[in-house]
Amino acid sequence: MVFSSLEFLFVFLPIFLVLYYCLPAKFRNGLLFVGSLLFYGIGEPTYLLLILYSVLVNYLLGLLIGNCKAYPIRKRLLLIISLLYNFGLLFYFKYMDFFLENINAVLRLSGSSLQFNLLQLVLPLGISFYTFQIVSYIIDVYRGSVPVEKSFVNLGAYLCMFPQLIAGPIVVYSDIRKALEKREISICNLDEGLKIFILGLGSKVILANRIGTLWNDICMIGYESISTPLAWLGALAYSLQLYFDFWGYSLMAIGLGKMLGFDMPENFRHPYTARCVTDFWRRWHITLGAWFREYVYIPLGGNRKGRFKTIRNLFIVWFFVGFWHGADWNFILWGLLIFVLQIVEKNFLLPHLKKDNIIAKILSHTYMVFYILVSWTIFAISDFHQLKIYLARMFPFFGIGSAINPMDFLKYLANYAPLLIICLIFCTDLPQKLLQRLEQKIVSVGFSLAVFWYAVYYLSIGLNNPFLYFRF
Repeated sequence: MVFSSLEFLFVFLPIFLVLYYCLPAKFRNGLLFVGSLLFYGIGEPTYLLLILYSVLVNYLLGLLIGNCKAYPIRKRLLLIISLLYNFGLLFYFKYMDFFLENINAVLRLSGSSLQFNLLQLVLPLGISFYTFQIVSYIIDVYRGSVPVEKSFVNLGAYLCMFPQLIAGPIVVYSDIRKALEKREISICNLDEGLKIFILGLGSKVILANRIGTLWNDICMIGYESISTPLAWLGALAYSLQLYFDFWGYSLMAIGLGKMLGFDMPENFRHPYTARCVTDFWRRWHITLGAWFREYVYIPLGGNRKGRFKTIRNLFIVWFFVGFWHGADWNFILWGLLIFVLQIVEKNFLLPHLKKDNIIAKILSHTYMVFYILVSWTIFAISDFHQLKIYLARMFPFFGIGSAINPMDFLKYLANYAPLLIICLIFCTDLPQKLLQRLEQKIVSVGFSLAVFWYAVYYLSIGLNNPFLYFRF
């Protein structure tokens, strides 16, 4: 089940909210746990037991770690067991075939006839996200920065909470520990949460799904046939689709959390208005960056142990950020591109990009447009042969022959120009500022209702596709 579905909007969510608000406070975590398992089971019944086992195993390991304060060696051993269990499951389901494919390729190159059979497993929904969440809980219990959760139901409600279970934001236990014990349920929270949820729904259904059809059309044509302008237009369409798709999901998750009494962390802050790659990654998928900073970069030493180790630490972080997104070489290449650009910026470019004059602003935004479109193209196309063709279309001086129709982009530009302009405007903070001014006015309610029913209309005619981040 997804948020942008009629079943969720008109069946699951209303029934769940009525039960949630009617129940006494002490039973709400139990309902949240059970309701979240039902939500997950409808979409992924095969792996429902897997997430239940994750809750149970980590609940027991957390209790054991919490009771081992006087035994540091035993405590560390339990931490290692937990990390091996959680990351082992993630590796098995998400990365095993990637490693087997590469081992088979090496064996073929060496002339060996030995080949390993691929497992061809279906990736459990949300495993990348809920693995990181439960690992953060275990590490924080080990460090002593949070008390061990003694209620199995509370821990289950934290890990399985349906608003952010499938695609984040990545909520660490310390962020909502107090709310799990006691939280406020009010009409104001319901009203604010609904508005945030509807804004996310509109971003997903009205913007992401519709602009995504342009990228889908280009993929159907075949990269060999498109012109250079259409290749850049396609990269722009995919970049906008990815942003509004993931930002929309995050807004819906935050809005649902607000309705349930939880304050979930911000996950995006107008990243496409950034003037450097370093700033872009402070604004994009903020909770993922915070997780890697807290549990990888800082433990490795951060920037406190000299330039060489800082570069090493950044390399490790961005290698794993890329690999976290997918078990393909293009994701690793994408992560390493970010690493290289950040190193170049930190050592040379940042002082120039941050200058407060019109020329510097134009150059920095031009640089970022170039980075965004090229990097998301690398992110989108896993097949290196097809990626090479697409990049050669974007940069024709590499040369792969002429396009069949050099003016093909005019048709798509005419069809999508209004939508592209709307998307580009909503990438800035202008709509947010306008909505804040209308916050207490009836216009705000009218806007929310219009967006909701417009989105429902598109869902009713079948314009819907899964969230892009579900596959990561």
